[in-house]
Amino acid sequence: MNNYDFYLYIIVALIPISACLVVLQVNPYHALVIRGILGAIAAMIYAILGAGDVALTEALVGTLLAITLYAIAVRSSLVLRLGKLKDDNDSNFDRLKEDIKKVFGKRYMRLEIVPYENIRSLQQALSDREIHATCYPQSLLEKDDRGSLKLENKTQLYQTETRIPRLYDIMRAELASPETNLTYINKGNGEIGNGGF
Repeated sequence: MNNYDFYLYIIVALIPISACLVVLQVNPYHALVIRGILGAIAAMIYAILGAGDVALTEALVGTLLAITLYAIAVRSSLVLRLGKLKDDNDSNFDRLKEDIKKVFGKRYMRLEIVPYENIRSLQQALSDREIHATCYPQSLLEKDDRGSLKLENKTQLYQTETRIPRLYDIMRAELASPETNLTYINKGNGEIGNGGF
């Protein structure tokens, strides 16, 4: 056994190690970096073994293109779009926004605030799936024409509604802000769940 074989065995051993690291990563961005390393190692092994065409294909498609597409998918899917009223510049909302950022920051998600002119366009955006959740002053609920939603707790300043069950579960379990009343709205079958904090 010469030194060339010894180095080749070490390089080949890096493939299952890096593959296991990709699977075990919690942070999707770290997994993308390790996936790039995995592709580079595979391309290097193909090149060392004399398969230059396969090495080039692995480098271009398996590493460069795949990582770019994965990065775009991860970046676009890890966003919580929260709709709010355009003229609502309350310090209580700023505190609530920071609490939401902390909760979803642990899951490597970004918070994107989307302003709307009035509550009707805000709720329409939620039902049209333009946004994932809404947050508006709870005092607007007192004037609900249906009479089904009434202000129950004067200490809760904001009403937060979401159409995604997983977001509702996360916020209900981890959002410690006393400034909001959380509601899950399933537009498909009319199911509504309330959870006050």
